[in-house]
Amino acid sequence: MKVNIIYWSGTGNTQLMAEAVADGAQSAGARVNLIPVAAADSSSVDADVVLMGCPAMGAENLEESEFEPWYASVKDKLSGKKVGLFGSYDWGDGEWMRTWQSDISSVGGVLIAEGLICNNTPDEAALAECRALGVKAAS
Repeated sequence: MKVNIIYWSGTGNTQLMAEAVADGAQSAGARVNLIPVAAADSSSVDADVVLMGCPAMGAENLEESEFEPWYASVKDKLSGKKVGLFGSYDWGDGEWMRTWQSDISSVGGVLIAEGLICNNTPDEAALAECRALGVKAAS
């Protein structure tokens, strides 16, 4: 099972989440590629499961300079693909994640779980949820 995790992190919170997701997937036997979005290209979604992490930015949007342009360039390749989403936020109620999940579904992506969100720095409980997402991705 190949799991690619593509993420963007400005403060390090979403990176911590991505690393915990990777730990969970690896512990369940998956081959994991942890890819900062700056190093991602269209082939980054060529995996059995694609997990994407991006925090809420601005008015609860995906990060606009790196992550959103990359995501827009690959989202049509997600049809029929197993996808998981995660990210941190500082304000709002998770609208960006609900919008992102809807967008994944609209292009035919198959969400493996509800989008995982964490307020600011992930605590141990949030990191455990991230590891569980990784395990789910690997199964």
